[in-house]
Amino acid sequence: MKWVLEYLKPLGKRISAGITVKVIGTLAELMIPFLLSYILDNVIKSNNVGRIVIYGVIMAACALIACIGNIVANRMAAKTTMLFATRMRRELFSKTLNLSARETDKFTIPSLESRITSDTYNVQNFIGMMQRMGIRAPILLLGGSAITLIMDSKLALVMIATMPLIFIVVYSISRMGVPLYSRVQQSVDGMVRVVREDAQGIRVIKALSKVDYENGRYDKANMTLRRNESRAGIIMSVVNPIMTLLMNLGIVAVIAVSAHFVATNRSTAATIIAFMQYFTLISMAMMSLSRMFVMYTKCAASANRIASVMECESELGITEDDSNGDESYHISFENVTFSYLGKKDNVKNVSFKLKRGERLGIIGATGSGKSTVLRLLMRFYDADSGTVRINGKDVRSYTPEERTRMFGVVFQNDFIYADTVEENIRFGRDITRDEIIEAAKLAQAHEFISALPKGYSNEVATAGTNLSGGQKQRLLISRALAGHPEILILDDSSSALDYKTDSNLRRALSEALPESTVITVAQRVSSVKNCDLILVIEDGEIIGSGTHDELMESCTEYKEISDSQMGGAFLD
Repeated sequence: MKWVLEYLKPLGKRISAGITVKVIGTLAELMIPFLLSYILDNVIKSNNVGRIVIYGVIMAACALIACIGNIVANRMAAKTTMLFATRMRRELFSKTLNLSARETDKFTIPSLESRITSDTYNVQNFIGMMQRMGIRAPILLLGGSAITLIMDSKLALVMIATMPLIFIVVYSISRMGVPLYSRVQQSVDGMVRVVREDAQGIRVIKALSKVDYENGRYDKANMTLRRNESRAGIIMSVVNPIMTLLMNLGIVAVIAVSAHFVATNRSTAATIIAFMQYFTLISMAMMSLSRMFVMYTKCAASANRIASVMECESELGITEDDSNGDESYHISFENVTFSYLGKKDNVKNVSFKLKRGERLGIIGATGSGKSTVLRLLMRFYDADSGTVRINGKDVRSYTPEERTRMFGVVFQNDFIYADTVEENIRFGRDITRDEIIEAAKLAQAHEFISALPKGYSNEVATAGTNLSGGQKQRLLISRALAGHPEILILDDSSSALDYKTDSNLRRALSEALPESTVITVAQRVSSVKNCDLILVIEDGEIIGSGTHDELMESCTEYKEISDSQMGGAFLD
């Protein structure tokens, strides 16, 4: 919870002003029962109408100040909470985007989603309640107790005697609530995971008639959440009934003792009326505190989950490059080995070199390690051993800004967001309309974009569901080309293109990007056959490297792939 205070510090003046207003309003509210007791005991007996009116006006003024003060303070609290929550969500989202790939894998995407949504909501609710009730309730509790002690100490002690029991109950149950609500949030992660997967795969689910199966998966995650919520709710729901019981016992005790005091002329009816009003205020304050304790358990559980992300230190620090790499090579891998989980090497002793402007093709079976090589090049992960270099420098010595400016990338499962075609290609960069059209022409996308009802201003649905597979791939390639990348990476990005379009794309890239190094990962030999260097990867190891003609002679696996796809012949 310490990080919450850090976020509240910049709002200190606003919070102080709200607290001041809240204190004034609450003190005015506390004066009303005391004034009523005084009027009943002293003013009415005087039969002085003017004096009665004056005290009545004072009571009305206190009620008005209390009302206005609470309204103003609550509005200020709402504004403060909104500013706090906005900054918290913004920085958590930014931190999430800047997590390394390994850190993202550790937290998982569904868990990060629920931390940005439901966890921040729990913290926001608690901060808002603290400003509204966290100030008012203690003042009513302590102020009411102090005034009743002044009015009648013996009667006040009877009322106050129940409070330690209430605090013990609330504290004990609240300690149990934090781990319970942590499990609830973990269950939310599981449910979000199922929803996310089903939303992405809705077409496949319908195509394979697996709606009932996915309903079962969701029901399982939903039932787990229900069980954890029920367990937490049952335990935390004990707080209010026990508090109500103890408060009612206190009221009974006060009434019994006060009746005896009035009967023996040791107290007055006016004092008892005031006591009952103060006891009501104190009871409300205690109920508010109990609600705050319940919300605190949720907030503490959520705050810990948020803090684990915010305090996560990046494992991809910038290091000094003390080695003397060969600057004549644009990209080089030197005996690179890497494992995702530390158990099995996903890439083993990978070595190759590319000069600026050369074309590299990577081919291999699914899961062979092709995409892993790209992730190491872009430093999504750091190699366990060996060195990855760009322009002779260790990739770890580049700042993220320097590194990302070099690349134009199209991944296998890239994303398209709901906006125009033009904005999807521009992707928030300072790129002109002419540059976007030029990139689309290179990517063989200009023709189909121009045929859309609004051309480049045509709206694209989320994930590009209103485009075909080939259209989406060409749109994504346009995005990568629009930034004039130094290194262009195409990770199985032409799988949905016909052979003619694929051939035209490769020819256009070769002519338009003579200074850019292009890396193509593909399943089709036709997509890589014209590359300067082709790597054949199997189980994370390079089992063949060379040009197409060299591999046809030296690599049996490559020849088998080529012959099985097109009988050794290619369409250009």
